[in-house]
Amino acid sequence: MTTSDSASSREVPADGSVGGPEGEVPERTSSTPAAQPRLHRNDYSPLGVPALGEWTPTLSVSVVVPAHGHPEKLAMVLASLAGQSYPAHLMEVVVVDDGSPEPLVLPAVCPDNTRLLTSAPGGWGSGHAFNTGVAESTGTVVLRLDSDMLVYREHVESQMRWHHLLDYAVVLGHKLFVDFDPETMNPAYVAEQVRAGRADVLFDRETADPHWIEEVVERTDGLREADHGAFKVFVGATGSLHRALFDAAGGMDADLVLGGDSELGHRLAQQGAVFVPDLDTSSWHLGRSQMQQERERGMRYRGPYVANRVPDFHLRNKRPDRQWEVPRVDVVLDVAGSTLEEVDATASGLLRGSTPDVRLWLRGPWGELDEGRRPLLSEERLDLRLVRETFRGDPRVRFTEEEPEDDARVPFRLHVPVGAEPRANAVANLVALLDRQGDGLFCAPLPGATRAGDGVLRLERTAAFARARHLEPEASPKELDQLVEELFGIQWSSAQAFLVAPEAEPVVEELSEDSPESLRHQLHQVKVEAQRLRRRAERAERKLRWFTPDLGRRILRRFAR
Repeated sequence: MTTSDSASSREVPADGSVGGPEGEVPERTSSTPAAQPRLHRNDYSPLGVPALGEWTPTLSVSVVVPAHGHPEKLAMVLASLAGQSYPAHLMEVVVVDDGSPEPLVLPAVCPDNTRLLTSAPGGWGSGHAFNTGVAESTGTVVLRLDSDMLVYREHVESQMRWHHLLDYAVVLGHKLFVDFDPETMNPAYVAEQVRAGRADVLFDRETADPHWIEEVVERTDGLREADHGAFKVFVGATGSLHRALFDAAGGMDADLVLGGDSELGHRLAQQGAVFVPDLDTSSWHLGRSQMQQERERGMRYRGPYVANRVPDFHLRNKRPDRQWEVPRVDVVLDVAGSTLEEVDATASGLLRGSTPDVRLWLRGPWGELDEGRRPLLSEERLDLRLVRETFRGDPRVRFTEEEPEDDARVPFRLHVPVGAEPRANAVANLVALLDRQGDGLFCAPLPGATRAGDGVLRLERTAAFARARHLEPEASPKELDQLVEELFGIQWSSAQAFLVAPEAEPVVEELSEDSPESLRHQLHQVKVEAQRLRRRAERAERKLRWFTPDLGRRILRRFAR
């Protein structure tokens, strides 16, 4: 593998280089393989990455460094990037000054293909600055590096190995937290040590602090056995992904000055990403993080912002009765041709359930309703009109004529046959079941329905279908289901556990009247029916007392006359 030096040539090859001569910026390139591996959930074991230094890279990478002040740390970061093993003609560095008190300048020691930008107007914070840098960069892959991260020689190369094999990977770099005294070293010395492969001796590992995600990574076999929450370790200061994946997820949320990496990790997971911790190299975090120094205050600030956007955020689970900006489940009901009573049974069951954090889509031919003179009680679309009027005041309800577009932020989409009445905890139990098993689809036919029919309770995991569509963009709905089964798994079960059972009419079998078995059976049936009628009578009596609280007094006055 070709290695880079700080004095590397600025020649720009035709197959994916970055940072041309005299500041020219070449067009963005892509050299990703046409056929992508079909990985199961987050198990990236089938990917056989080459050993460091024993392969030939072809993909370009843009290392984007948001920075605010602390030029002494930035100088060390850029010096370490100047000693990287990744070919210089395939790597550019974009530093974005996020409104530093004193405008930053590029130090003398830095990679040749380095540019300094000012963060775009209209925002501030590292997320906004990172978006600025990505928009102005050219690499097929973007690698985020905070301005206090001194990286080892193979840091960029090690992460890039994965991106040559998989275009939906999100790679996390390893780091250790150390105390930093700028008087103890200079950029030239750092670049020399990194280039020589001695970055590991710049600080004492024995006194360094590991990142908290290391425990999660170890417990889940390097995230290979991680569940749907693998994205939660996408925090910190070094990580990389294909530009196309970054763009598909929508980039960083510039409104999140803190907690933006966690929120982006959620949206990347929703795109079907695989999260890979790269442990073959490391980096030094110069100084302790804000969360290490002010954890309680930091969490207090981040909590509301992240919880409003990330349904699986742990602090959100403490407020199960609240509605949030991004719901946990999108529910779709096809109400065309259904009666008001049928729609009401299903929709009201969902809205009054134990999971208010839903968004309900009622799909029907709403455009056919007009407000002109019509036979009020017998118009053709009477039930459709009554459904609209019944639910138009609930902010959780939306009306659509087509299948609603996917909201990639929402983890689940639930289809419920109209007329079925969900139990109060149906949505919560369905989500818990799918999360517990890790599958991508749950199907539960209603009594009398077939697997291929419409009467199926169907819960889809957004991430699973996003990955399936990425791998097979032209797949039919049936083919997508089959691919989801391969990538994540599918569960089939009965819907009875999630629906309110309708009251059954008593069934009396015709047996011989003089048979003891017949008499016992009839006696049992009569008792069951008597108990049912007694319960109905008790309910009616309670309702009567509730609606006529003075009934007793009126009866007493009547008999007193």
